[in-house]
Amino acid sequence: MFDRDTWQEIFATMQKHKLRTALTALGVFWGIFMLIFVLGMGKGLENGVIRNFGDRAKNVMYIWTTRTSLPYQGFQPGRSPQLKLSDIHAIKDNIPEVAYIAPRLSLPQTIAAAGDKSERYEIRGELGDMIRIEALKVYAGRYINDRDVEECRKMAVIGTRVRDVLYGKDADCIGKAIRIRGVEFTVAGVFGPSQLKPWNEDDQEAIVIPLPTMHRAFAAGGDVDYFVCSSAPNVLVSEVEPKVKALLRQRHHVAPNDPQGIGGFNLEEEFQQFRNLFTGIKAFLWFVGIGTLLAGIVGVSNIMLIIVKERTREIGLRKALGATPRSIISMILTESVFITALSGYLGLLAGTLVVGGLNYIMVANEMDSENFYNPQVNLTIGVSAMILLVIAGAIAGLIPAMNASRVNPVLALKDE
Repeated sequence: MFDRDTWQEIFATMQKHKLRTALTALGVFWGIFMLIFVLGMGKGLENGVIRNFGDRAKNVMYIWTTRTSLPYQGFQPGRSPQLKLSDIHAIKDNIPEVAYIAPRLSLPQTIAAAGDKSERYEIRGELGDMIRIEALKVYAGRYINDRDVEECRKMAVIGTRVRDVLYGKDADCIGKAIRIRGVEFTVAGVFGPSQLKPWNEDDQEAIVIPLPTMHRAFAAGGDVDYFVCSSAPNVLVSEVEPKVKALLRQRHHVAPNDPQGIGGFNLEEEFQQFRNLFTGIKAFLWFVGIGTLLAGIVGVSNIMLIIVKERTREIGLRKALGATPRSIISMILTESVFITALSGYLGLLAGTLVVGGLNYIMVANEMDSENFYNPQVNLTIGVSAMILLVIAGAIAGLIPAMNASRVNPVLALKDE
């Protein structure tokens, strides 16, 4: 394969038939280029959709109550059960598969004041687990912790816009007082969404206080609007969801077969649906890319057959002078693999540069698409494609090489 004379002959043949060689290489180049390009674009689409989920935990579910639709244990349909903080404790005590559970009770449009400034904001009563589940970031100070909850402390964590309005933009407000409905709290921290999305803009204009403190200070009666919970490691939240709903139905006298009463949203299922969707998209893109690549490989095989036919007299003369079938096969295979490998490498390089260049342009110009982000080429895929290409090039040249090795020297010398 590394014989100098063989390579000189290969280059001489390619030099003699420049157009034919270029068109043959173009088919392989375009095949590998399209494979890398469509996979890179598919990855960008997948990254964009996954980014829309934010940094929040994916293996979580949201639970709330709705109106019942069936009578049960003397209760009429149409009533709305009220979640309580005691339900949260019951879930923690009876369902060990739950890792974190974060209830929330909201007081919308409540006056909060600091100094001579006041504004209406959403007041949220929470436990410390909320920040472990939702995509929230503490910009200063700290979040609500377990000690705040246990001791019913009058601590508050304020959104970034709350800070800007009541204390001044980027002001140091940690330890300062904030009044909510006339009750004074101490600012423990400033928080906001880690990634700003349309659905989490309200986090910037919210004030979080310990849930038991809210119950005591504002006579909320132990109520909870909804809660979020995540499952333990290696446990799907879809396996935990039936247990949680069954416990709540039992505690609130909701019929086990009632489709209403206890509502919820399983983020893990939606996330998995997107995963399955992109698995199908990837399979389709691989099918299209490999199909295009194989078309180029078939073109190489056809060209090699033509080359063998054109060089019949030459091959016959070689065999008459003592060339072995192995040397003939090696010569044809080397040319086939060289054309496919070189054009494939150039296609791989071009595809990578185009995908990388597109990503660079988007970053440099701060172009942010909601459903497209960070297109990239997987190194493993690129290496696998090159290995596949070399194997395909060898296979493409194998049939023409075998035909060449079987040429009868006497008949070949008579060929016109």
